[in-house]
Amino acid sequence: MSARILVPDDTGARSVGADAVAARIEREVDRLGLDARVIRNGSRGLYWLEPLVEVESTAGRLGFAGVSAVDVPSLFADGRLPTSAHPACLGVVEHLPALARQRRLTFRRAGVIEPTDPGQYRAHGGGAGLARARLLTPQQIVDEITASGLRGRGGAAFPAGRKWQTVLDRPDVEKYVVCNADEGDSGTFADRLLMEADPLQLVEGMTIAARAVGASRGFVYLRSEYPLAARVFARALDVARTAGILGRDARGAGLPFDIELRIGAGAYVCGEETALLESLEGKRGVVRAKPPLPAIEGLFGRPTLVNNVLTLAAATDIVADGGARYAAFGFGRSRGTMPFQLAGNIRQGGLFELEFGVTLRALIEDFGGGSASDRALHAAQVGGPLGAYLPPAAWDIPLDYEAFTAAEAMLGHGGVVVFDDRVDMGAQAQFAMEFCAHESCGKCTPCRIGSTRGAELIAGLRRGEDRESGLVLLEELCETMELGSLCALGGMAPMPVRSVLRHFNEELMGRSRRTH
Repeated sequence: MSARILVPDDTGARSVGADAVAARIEREVDRLGLDARVIRNGSRGLYWLEPLVEVESTAGRLGFAGVSAVDVPSLFADGRLPTSAHPACLGVVEHLPALARQRRLTFRRAGVIEPTDPGQYRAHGGGAGLARARLLTPQQIVDEITASGLRGRGGAAFPAGRKWQTVLDRPDVEKYVVCNADEGDSGTFADRLLMEADPLQLVEGMTIAARAVGASRGFVYLRSEYPLAARVFARALDVARTAGILGRDARGAGLPFDIELRIGAGAYVCGEETALLESLEGKRGVVRAKPPLPAIEGLFGRPTLVNNVLTLAAATDIVADGGARYAAFGFGRSRGTMPFQLAGNIRQGGLFELEFGVTLRALIEDFGGGSASDRALHAAQVGGPLGAYLPPAAWDIPLDYEAFTAAEAMLGHGGVVVFDDRVDMGAQAQFAMEFCAHESCGKCTPCRIGSTRGAELIAGLRRGEDRESGLVLLEELCETMELGSLCALGGMAPMPVRSVLRHFNEELMGRSRRTH
């Protein structure tokens, strides 16, 4: 049997030359007449090691990090496949501390299998959730989701079981499952990585959800900035139809279910579930007033289950192994695992699936390896562009929904962006309001006007204008936006501003600090 050499076919790996590496390896294998073939797998999410070439051996997959096309001949310098004796070998990839210390549930197949191979998917545990779901009643499936303590992984952290129960209880004949893959928060890439590395898991999760709530049709709303994820997921849908995962008996007992992929048009606000539904209906992406909730009147006025990619993917393990097993992981009311994503000025940027409860400091320093610039770290923004900026003194907070809420911060989608001591925190506060003004759908005045006035106020404070009255007005404006906005875009935009006022007040006022 031919030896396998794996090179990630992932957006992140491609951006640093994985395609050229794969092509060069194929040429070397042909030139040397080796019995080997190149396989394009997904990424494991260890982006500081990309392109990460893996060579199968009797000991396991041997890793070779940061390989460029010009490095390839040196891997085959002795005329045979590289071994553990090669000086560039990292050892067995699964034994690397960055992987071994994780709690991989949702991402356990990422980087391990060929993304759209149903045989490999099943061989590594895929499909077990759907198989068990077909033996359970819809209520029993929802009970497992409720027992797991799973909360929405898209940022809102709403109990998933409660949402599923609401849709199930609706008597309507026609219902929908909608996957929100409009991943627009800064520093986040977990949805994309999963859809490129293990797309059949999302298909399975949506099919389980459809059986649970009684939906016959599903939609995935994917951001336009993810063209590779769109191509991979489209192939996965074709494979799923051929394999019978989707189709006339996808949900079991002759119940049909199919999924349609829809591409967004670059609007951040369409990550909000009602704006997303408006866009799916072919309308402008504008936030709807609530009530009614989408679970009661959603897409085309029908009950609609709207969940994030990671929420639906997690449902596969929960149903396969039982909600109690999933609930055994985590911290406090935050159960299970979360794929935390590290970006910004960080030495080891990537995705780390961990149980809730690890501290932010451990994530940044132990997993992330500290700053890439070797300068002192000054702030971390957690939860995307609407999340709070936290100074190092606040990094001992556990990564837990309630702990972050108590600290006037949020976990959001699990993205963490790190800044060293050269960052201008006044500029970051101003950016938060400018971002909101740019991305506002314009429907409500607090968001549309408040964000514009907020950016102007902060710019004035940074110039030293009317600081005392300006601060009072800024706080009043933040309160108006928080309490009066229709959705989280306007309601959460004050959070990063207030965090800068609380932790970096001197910098907001334009006063310099000494850096080193």
